[in-house]
Amino acid sequence: MTEPPRPPGAGDPGAQPPEETPPSAPPGSSSANEPPTAPLSGAPGGGGYPPPGDYPPPSGGQPPSGGYPPPGGYPPPGGQPPPGVGYPTGGAYGPPAGFANNDDKTWALVAHFGGAAGMLIGGGVLGWVAPLVALLARGNQSPTVRAHAIAALNFQLIWSIIALVGWILACILIGIAIGFGAMIVGIVFGVLAGVKANEGQLYRYPMSASLIK
Repeated sequence: MTEPPRPPGAGDPGAQPPEETPPSAPPGSSSANEPPTAPLSGAPGGGGYPPPGDYPPPSGGQPPSGGYPPPGGYPPPGGQPPPGVGYPTGGAYGPPAGFANNDDKTWALVAHFGGAAGMLIGGGVLGWVAPLVALLARGNQSPTVRAHAIAALNFQLIWSIIALVGWILACILIGIAIGFGAMIVGIVFGVLAGVKANEGQLYRYPMSASLIK
């Protein structure tokens, strides 16, 4: 009597059932295709770039809640801002506003403050000296200094002449008053013009005339 055929390996001693092969992963989900992640120790990754999430927390602590770095990432470990961020350093501020350089500003102040000092020292008749010196010394090289010096010179000339007339008429009481009044006017407005020149502005003297152009 014949036996029915057996399945392969069913009656063979020591035979093992065939191993099942795991199902293949769908395309695109294989771990072999996943890019390597950078280390989380804070060391730069390949090419010198910082790891994902920028630099580690400066204090060595944990990131904020949620495990993500703050917006914009952490600052670099050295604590220094990146190039182009922060205040300008030496030499980056440039000349004062309204002047090409510091020499122009100095001569403009000489014209205005010097005119006020000349009125005080010279009894009201020497306020024109300092503006004239500034005009001759720097006026040909700098249009800015020339404008300041001419404005101060025209004003101080007018009031120096008025003061001189007042002193000539000093024998009369009104002449003394005119002399003192012209001296005070020259001092006050000369100081005001100097303050404006220090801010880079050209002061328009009141009660002046364009005697010098």
